[in-house]
Amino acid sequence: MATIPTTGRSMAAGRGGQILGNVIFFAILLIVALLIIFPIVMMALQSFQTNQTLYRWPPTVITTEPTLVNWQNLLTRDDLRLPRWIFNSVFVATTQTVVVLFVASLAAYAFARLNFPLKTPLFFLLLLTVMIPQQVLLIPNYLTLRDVGLLGTYGSLIWPGVANVFAVFLLRQFFQSIPRDLEEAAILDGASRFGVYWRIVLPLSVSALVALGIFVFLANWNDLFWPLIVTTDLDMRTLPVGLSILNGTYGPQERGLVLAGALFSTIPVLIVYTIFQRWILKGVSITGGLGGR
Repeated sequence: MATIPTTGRSMAAGRGGQILGNVIFFAILLIVALLIIFPIVMMALQSFQTNQTLYRWPPTVITTEPTLVNWQNLLTRDDLRLPRWIFNSVFVATTQTVVVLFVASLAAYAFARLNFPLKTPLFFLLLLTVMIPQQVLLIPNYLTLRDVGLLGTYGSLIWPGVANVFAVFLLRQFFQSIPRDLEEAAILDGASRFGVYWRIVLPLSVSALVALGIFVFLANWNDLFWPLIVTTDLDMRTLPVGLSILNGTYGPQERGLVLAGALFSTIPVLIVYTIFQRWILKGVSITGGLGGR
């Protein structure tokens, strides 16, 4: 009677264990994905329900009488400037992201490549500012903006976030990984330092710049505390502040209207994550890889 070799049985057992491990892994991922998606789906379904349906018990997941009244009120009420809030958030987040990438990349290139007195102590002093709580800087920043007349303007929403120490640190570490031979060859060909930075370093750092830009954009998009303090005009509010006003004013009475607003604010973030998920993962790997340098 033929017997199965021991090596063959071991390989079959190994493949079986690997398949079982993959099944368990994907089952866990599926459960986690469902837990994340479920609130978004429920928010979307309930935004098309009337208040009477929302407060009915037992709850109705899929209503037989969907309505668009919540969305109509969200876009047409005079005290809800949703299109304006969306424009403010997009404009402020985009502008701050572009300015942060430009300023941080210049500072990072200087710390990575240029030689000047006290470069290393200045860089460590810059890193020490990360330890300062944002609450400590709140009053000085507010008073500075008040003295220069920027309170309640787009400048008050953009400029305080331009000095991004994390962006400088991340780009400096990335620039140091670029071979110096490329820059030296460009300098020998007559390129200036800014020309090397603009034509050599930045094109080679697209992945880091895009990943960092996504992080800066999303952080600004979700910011609530600072825009709430420096803006008082309803037309200057950003989307997170507008949604907090919406929830505080209409939350108890018109839950469907609040859910429609929350879903509307979630859609741009989901689009960004869907389009740039590869860059986001690359940015996470970059920051993780630079942590040990």
